[in-house]
Formats: sequence, C-alpha cells, structure tokens
Amino acid sequence: MTTTPPPADPGTAVAPVPRGAREVTVAAVDLGASSGRVVVGQVGRDALRLTVAHRFANEPVRAGGTLHWDILALFREILAGLRTAGPVTSIGVDSWAVDYGLLDTSGALLGNPVHYRDGRTEGVLERVTRRLGAERLYATTGLQQLPFNTLYQLVAAAAAPQLAVAHRLLMIPDLIAYWLSGQIGAEVTNASTTQLYDLHARTWATGLIAEAGIPTHLFPPLREPGTRIGPALPELELPGTPGVVAVGSHDTASAVVAVPAAGEHFAYISCGTWSLVGLELDRPVLTEASRRANVTNEVGVDGTIRYLRNVMGLWPLQESLRGWGEPDLPRLLAAAAREPAFRSVVDIDDPSFLPPGDMPDRITEACRRADQPVPQSPAAVVRCIIDSLALAHRRAVRQVQELSGRHVDAVHIVGGGARNALLCQLTADACGLPVLAGPVEATAIGNVLVQARAAGVVGDDLAALRRLVRDTQQIVRYEPGGGSVAAPAADRRVEV
Repeated sequence: MTTTPPPADPGTAVAPVPRGAREVTVAAVDLGASSGRVVVGQVGRDALRLTVAHRFANEPVRAGGTLHWDILALFREILAGLRTAGPVTSIGVDSWAVDYGLLDTSGALLGNPVHYRDGRTEGVLERVTRRLGAERLYATTGLQQLPFNTLYQLVAAAAAPQLAVAHRLLMIPDLIAYWLSGQIGAEVTNASTTQLYDLHARTWATGLIAEAGIPTHLFPPLREPGTRIGPALPELELPGTPGVVAVGSHDTASAVVAVPAAGEHFAYISCGTWSLVGLELDRPVLTEASRRANVTNEVGVDGTIRYLRNVMGLWPLQESLRGWGEPDLPRLLAAAAREPAFRSVVDIDDPSFLPPGDMPDRITEACRRADQPVPQSPAAVVRCIIDSLALAHRRAVRQVQELSGRHVDAVHIVGGGARNALLCQLTADACGLPVLAGPVEATAIGNVLVQARAAGVVGDDLAALRRLVRDTQQIVRYEPGGGSVAAPAADRRVEV
C-alpha cells in the first residue's frame, strides 16, 4: 500500500535542513510502560543509524490508594537524555496510549497522571456502555472495549476536583511535547486511542464526549505526524536549537512505520509489554462482526488505519521475572525451550493477568482451574506463558484477516519481542506463516523516520521509509516448523 502524507496545517511544516545536506540528526523520546530512552537517529536516503543516548526506568508510584505515573521524574530523565544526545535538528515524542494529564488555565499540571492499571475504572465500562450503547461507540470511534480506555478513565474521574477545574487534557506524549515547546495540541494517532475520536469526521467526537458527561473544552486542536510544534523552550538549555515535531506519538503507530514490509499483505505484531497484532488498512472495519470480536481501528501515520487486537503480550513474563528477582532471561528461555510444548496453556488475555504482582501464582492457579498440569518450575511457567502468547498471536492474526478480507503472507514481529527467539519460532509454527523478526528498535526508528521525512531528507511515502529499514536493519526470518535465518542487511530482500 502506498500512501502520501496529509498536508500539514499552513505554516506548521518543518523547515528543510540546509541545502545540500544529505543526513539529519534527530532525537526520539520513546516512553514505554516499564522504561524510557532517548535515542539519537542519523538518517539519510541510504543511512539509518541509531544510538541510545540515555535509558531510564519508568516506575509507577502508588500513593493514597491510586497508582500514578511519576511524570516529573520521566521529564527529568528526558531532559538528561536530550542534553547527553547533543545538538539535534528536532525532537519527537512517543509513548503508550490512553493515559493523560490535566492542565489548569495557567498551564500547570493538576496532578500526576493515573496509571491505566489502576483499579478506578472497575465497572465503568459496563455503566458507560449501557448509557451510550456499544454499537454507537464502535460505529463512531472504532475502538475495542478495554476497561482502561480514556473514555472510561474520565468517567471514573468525574467527581475528582482536578477534572472540575481542568482547562486542557493532554495525552502523555502531548504533555511532554508541551513541556518541551510550550505549545498545546493533540497528535491524532494517540487521540484515536481514547475512544473519544470520531473516525469518520477525523476530529474529536464532541457529541459523544458531552453525552458521557465530559467537558468538551478539555480537548485541544489536533495535529498530524510531521507537523512542527515549535522550537524547544530556551529555559530548558538543550544543545543547539532543536524543534519539536509531532510524530506517530502512539508508540505502536511509530512502530508500524518501521515494519520492513515490501507490500501490503503482511500482519504485524508490535511486541513488548503488550502485543499489538494487526494489519495496516486504508479504511476502518466497522462491521458488527468486528465489534463483537472487539477488534480496534486506530489511526496510523499518513491517515492509515491500524486494525488490530490488543493481546496481553510479554507483561506476564515481565511480572514473573520481577517476582523472581530478575533471573537471567536467556538462560531461563533456554530452559523453557526444553520444556514439553503446550503442556499447560492459559488465556493470556484473561483480565486476572492485568494487575501487577504475584504473576506466577496467577498462572499456576489458572492452570489448576483449567484442570491442566500445574507448572512446577520457573522454566515451566515461562513455557506456559510463551506457548499461550503464541496461540494468542495466531488467534489474532487469523481474526483480523477474516474480518478485514485481507490475507497475509508473512508476520512481522517488531519491538522487544523480536529478541525472543522462542516466541518468534512458536508464533511462526502456530500461524503457519514465516515470521520476520526485527527491528527491535522499531518504535524509535519510526519516530526518527517521520522527523527525517519532515526535514526533507528521506522519501515521501511509507514504502520509501520501509525500504530504508529493510536495507539497513537486521531482520531474522523464522520458518514454520524450522529454524531461523539471519542475513546481512545489505544482502536481504524479503518480499511479503
């Protein structure tokens, strides 16, 4: 599929780099649910190099019975990373979806953003759905029903004093961009994850917002990826004079830009804490069958649609490792590979696995309830998790094909899960399709590519950006029932 980017608002396009420049150096602020980093990208028509300037933990804080993001600590680390990065042309910010901060009329943050894993939304989804109608919600927003969607978080916060005095709502990457530039706005790929965005009008769903009892004035003007937000504030004392540029600020939107596919018949799995399993389409799928299957339609870069399922991903493994005191993961995965296949499997999407804490106990209890053999060692628990996740990948890949009418010839796994050879091989086996694993740093790559395109040093469409990824990044191919094959980037030509 070849698409062209929508025009930026008048006067907001990023100025090209100086005449004759062949490369641009930009910084990607990439925030994940458990860690963040600042990555420097050097990008030209035939070059794509990444250097991690700074990594830092993203550790939520429970206070007063509520789980919060420590957003000020994150911003401190972001500034430290940008200063370490040195002079760059621009900065782009991406993060997870659904969470937000509230500003008062002076632009001050009214409180630390609440973590989507907090329990405040319990029962809210059902209450809102009864009021607004599941069919109407899906027909308007195209979003799957998840208890932590921004819509339900805001309804849950209706009685909070902060909401009563709030002037603006900013999603997490928009909040960071505001602190960097002083400019308020909402980037569309993240806005589309809120269940408050109208897929047809391509704007905020103000009627739905009002009927949900949420003040409509909270929602700022929307902006497209590639839009120049403004220069970084001088008081931040960042090296050089970088601009701040809107990218695909939902991390999955950036990751999908970096999927190294050479055609349209591919599925992607952006695999980290969550596995986002889906297709890239030209238009949303809003059928009743799609709604009942709880498949989501989110906006991608260049007006594409990310038609996908949220699968629990590597969160159960991450929480298990934390509970075990962070043992050596490669050794544990090697031991898991020697465990019997599919001896015990669970529904990895069961809501009981969503909260933090005691994950191995919950895994073994789920096996016990299902009258399956109970894993007796950490390696057996890991094998249960990986087997269960591979089967969930298969279900999602088959489902999005069936509901969209689009067949796929290969599955691309990008993100941290691309490092997990056992998961990649089992996903290939389960799907009966080749799996192309990599790039691991897909989110940061997509972030820097959108910035580089805005600066005029790389091609105009997604096909050109993906060609650059294929030609410069390491990709490992896993065949169903077989091993893996890795080739030097310059020699690899994967047609999918």
